[in-house]
Amino acid sequence: MNLSRIALLGFISVLITAFFIFDLQNYLSLETLKSQQALLKAYCSSHPSTSAITYGLIYILITGLSLPGATLLTLLGGALFGLLWGTIIVSFASTLGATLAFLTARYLFRETVKTHFSKPLHAIDAGIAKEGALYLFTLRVVPAFPFFMINLVMGLTTLKVRTFYGVSQIGMLAGTLVYVNAGTQLGQLETLSDILNTQLIAAFILLGIFPWLTPKIITKMKPKNGHAQYSKPKRFDHNILVIGAGAGGLVAAYIAATVKANVTLIEKHKMGGDCLNNGCIPSKALIRSAKFLYLIQQSAFFGIKKAHVTFDFADVMDRVHSIIKTIEPHDSIKRYSDLGVDVIEGDAKIISPWKVQVSTTAGNRIITTRSIIIAAGARPFIPTIPGLEAIKYLSSDNIWTLRELPKRLLVIGGGPIGCELAQSFARFGSKVTQLEMASRLLTKEDCDVSEIVMAQFRQEGIEVLTGHTAKEFIIEKGEKILLAEHKGLEVRLPFDQVLLAIGRVANTEGYGLEEIGVELTSKGNIAINAFQQTNYPNIFACGDVSGPFQFTHTAAHQAWYATVNALFGDFKKFRTDYSIIPLATFIDPEVARVGLNEQEATQQGIAYHLSTYSLDNLDRAITDGVAHGFVKVLTQPGKDKILGVMIVGEQAGDLLAEFVLAMKYNIGLNKLLRTIHIYPTMAEANKYVAGTWKHIHTSKNLLSWLARFHKWRRG
Repeated sequence: MNLSRIALLGFISVLITAFFIFDLQNYLSLETLKSQQALLKAYCSSHPSTSAITYGLIYILITGLSLPGATLLTLLGGALFGLLWGTIIVSFASTLGATLAFLTARYLFRETVKTHFSKPLHAIDAGIAKEGALYLFTLRVVPAFPFFMINLVMGLTTLKVRTFYGVSQIGMLAGTLVYVNAGTQLGQLETLSDILNTQLIAAFILLGIFPWLTPKIITKMKPKNGHAQYSKPKRFDHNILVIGAGAGGLVAAYIAATVKANVTLIEKHKMGGDCLNNGCIPSKALIRSAKFLYLIQQSAFFGIKKAHVTFDFADVMDRVHSIIKTIEPHDSIKRYSDLGVDVIEGDAKIISPWKVQVSTTAGNRIITTRSIIIAAGARPFIPTIPGLEAIKYLSSDNIWTLRELPKRLLVIGGGPIGCELAQSFARFGSKVTQLEMASRLLTKEDCDVSEIVMAQFRQEGIEVLTGHTAKEFIIEKGEKILLAEHKGLEVRLPFDQVLLAIGRVANTEGYGLEEIGVELTSKGNIAINAFQQTNYPNIFACGDVSGPFQFTHTAAHQAWYATVNALFGDFKKFRTDYSIIPLATFIDPEVARVGLNEQEATQQGIAYHLSTYSLDNLDRAITDGVAHGFVKVLTQPGKDKILGVMIVGEQAGDLLAEFVLAMKYNIGLNKLLRTIHIYPTMAEANKYVAGTWKHIHTSKNLLSWLARFHKWRRG
C-alpha cells in the first residue's frame, strides 16, 4: 500500500475514532431526535437553504464513512423537510455518500484483494461485467442487506462508478420513501420496528427478487415463443440427433449410445471431420516426416560425419494419407453403427426444433428428435484480397492434395496452422516466406515465446515478415506476386504457391439455422449459453461451430456437456468448465500452455509470481541435442498454487500433461517437487521449475537460522 493510501486510511480512521470517542452516535438516537424535533424544525423554517445543505453534507459524511445513523438521519429528513423535499435531499445525499464509500473502498483495498484473491475476484468481476447492475439493484431494494456493506463490497469489483451511482439512486428510492414518510410522523414513532411491518418487508423482498426472476422468465418464454410456431411431436424417433461427425459430433454420439439413448449421427462429407481428414492427423504426419529429414541434415551434431537421404514429396504425401487410412476405422460408420448409433450419410436441414430433414442418395426423410446437437465444425477463412480468385490458393483443406513440393511457398498467417506448415515445408526444401500483419508470430503467446519461435524459423531459412499486410495478388509475365504493405511502403513478394492460414470460420449455413432463427454471435459462431444450449433449449452446439476454442480436445470436452445436458438437463444441468484448457502448437520447438500466460494475467490485472527453468540446463535435453526453450510457471503471490504454465521445447505438449493434472486437482508446486521423476527425462524439467519456485520462496531468515543451528551441532 503506497503512502497516499496509508494517509487516507489514517485520516478516515481518525474521523471514525472521533465519532465514537465523543459519543456522537448518541445524537442520532430516536429519543434525541424526537426531543429536539421542534427546535430543529424551527431552525429549518428560518434557514431552509442552510439547513438543507448542512443536513445533506452530514448525511454524505455519515454514509461515506459507513457510520451508524443513516436510518435515523432519513427519518429526520422527513420530519424537517416533509415528504417531497425530504425524499429528494435524502435520495441524492445517500447516493453520493454511498458512492464516496464505494470509491474509497476501491482505492484503498481493491489492489490488495486482487493480489491475494485473484481467481475468485476474477470470477466475481466476470459476473459483475455481465449482470452487475441487476445484482446491485436487487441488493438495494431489499432492506435486509446492510447498505454500508454493499457499498464497500461493490467497491472491490470492476462495477463502473456511473452504474453504481445510477442503480443506487433508483434502487434505494423505495426504501427512502418509506423512511422519509415515517419521519413525517416522527413524534408517533416509539421504535424503529414500527416503520417496517412484515407485509412491507415481504413487499421489499418480492421487489428484490423480481429482477432475478424476470430474465429467467424471459429466457424460458423466448424459446417457447420460438417453439410456438412449430408443432411438437407427441412421440420422437430419437433422443438425440447429431449434425456433423467431427470430434464433437463423434463424442456426442458415443456418449449418447453408451448411456443407451437412441441417437442418429448425420455426416455429409467424411467421418472424422477436419481433425482426421485435413487437420490434426495429416499435419502431424507431415511434421513427423519433416522432422526426420531435419535431424538427418543435423547428423554432424550427433557425431555422424555424413548422412545422405533422398525423398520424393509425393511419397511423403502418400504416407500422410496412409496414416489417415489407418486411423479411419476409429471414426468409421461401422464402428459407430456397432456402438448402436444410427449413422446416416447425407445433408441435414433443421426444419423445426424437433424435426430434421435428411437428404441422401435414396431420397429425403424427416426425423423427429427430442434434442439436436450441432457439431458442424468450421472451415478456413478466405480473405477478400484483390486478385486472389486468379490465384490457385492453398488452405488447410486442400494442401493435402499436393504432389509436388512448391519451390517458393508464401504462407499468409502467423498462427499455429501457418507456423506448423511453414516450418514443415521449409524442412522439405521449399523457400518459405511467412507473412504476418502483427509485430510477431503466435500473438496469443507471450513475447519471449514468439522470439524463440521466430529465431528458430529464421535459422532454418524461413523469411519471417511481420508487420506486413497483404494488399493485392497480381500475375506479371507468368509469375505470381503478392503486393504487400510494410510501414507505408510497397513490398513485392514473388511465389509459386500461397497458403492462406489466417483463421477459421464456423459452418453455420445450409442446414436451417437461419430459417428457424438460431442466434449467432458477432463473430459468426452459434450463440450458446453456459450449458451449450442455443436460444432453443433443446438445440445444443459444440466444437468449432460454437467456439470459443477451436481445438479437437475442447470440441470433445464441450460435447460431453452438450450430450449430458440434452439427455438429463430436465433433472440436472452442468455448466461447461473452461477453467483448465491446455493447448499446443506442434512446431519445433513445441509450444504448449495451460491456464494464464503472462500477457493474459497482465491484461486481466491478475497478480502473479513467475518461476522459470531453462531447458539448456536439463541433462536429457543436452544429450538429445534439444537444449533450448524453457518451462515457465505462474503462481499466486506467496503461494504454490499454479495459475498457468508455458513450455517451449522438445515434447512440450507431453510435458504439459503433469501441470494440467496438477491444476485440475489443485496440486501445488510443493507436491510436484516432492514427486519422483525418472532420470534422465525431459519431465524432470517440471520438477526443477518447482525447485526454482521453492528456492525463491524459502525464507532467508530460516536458512540463516539453520546455518547457525548446524554450526551449533558441530560443537
